[in-house]
Amino acid sequence: MSGEAVVRLDRVSKSFDGRRVLDGVSFEVGRGRAFCLLGRSGTGKSVTLKHIVGLVRPDSGHVFVEGHDVPSLGRRELSAVRRRIGFLFQAAALFDSISVGENVAFPLRRHTALSGVEIRERAMARLADVGLEGEYDKMPGALSGGMRKRAGLARAMVLDPAVLLVDEPSAGLDPMTSEEIDRLLIERKERDKVTLVVVTHNIPSARAIGDELAVLHDGRIIARGTAGELERSEHEMVRVFMRSQAGG
Repeated sequence: MSGEAVVRLDRVSKSFDGRRVLDGVSFEVGRGRAFCLLGRSGTGKSVTLKHIVGLVRPDSGHVFVEGHDVPSLGRRELSAVRRRIGFLFQAAALFDSISVGENVAFPLRRHTALSGVEIRERAMARLADVGLEGEYDKMPGALSGGMRKRAGLARAMVLDPAVLLVDEPSAGLDPMTSEEIDRLLIERKERDKVTLVVVTHNIPSARAIGDELAVLHDGRIIARGTAGELERSEHEMVRVFMRSQAGG
């Protein structure tokens, strides 16, 4: 990989209640690149994302975001790093009690000194980026699953993050809507040079988004490369996984 890594994990291990969830996980992702972490449920994919954003501390190893060793940061420094990270949750995680536009505006109100007019303008611009320019005043309950996911992406991008963490972007979506979310993620990567770390079990989605894919099994990365390279892997478990998940 050329250029300096924006996200780097170095031999990260983590156990919960005596069960090893991550076992020496290492990878790095450069600016404007996408890394897709594949694996079945319960293999530690989402725990990996939580390490990057500092919600979980590793038992051993290091997690770096833009050169900052995340587990060693104090509260103020960690808060500053987190403002550089957007997080698109599996179920979008919108607040149902406020409008779609106010959901997108929420990080701006919390982390910036922008005026109310500036906040609304920026939130509307991010909604327009994902094709929801007319939905600012609607409540989240009025949106379809795909529209909620797009609103979640608008909120994740509203602070212009360097890194976007994405948890199962295709979960609960039909294939056409899933492809639309993939397209929007690719746009963010290519237009805004955002570094993507995507957790998924959906091979078509990973193939579309990822510059590099890795398969996580029993807490270890057992293979990495392009989708084609993984499909030709010498590791039988990797080939079986890629074939079994190929339909989404």
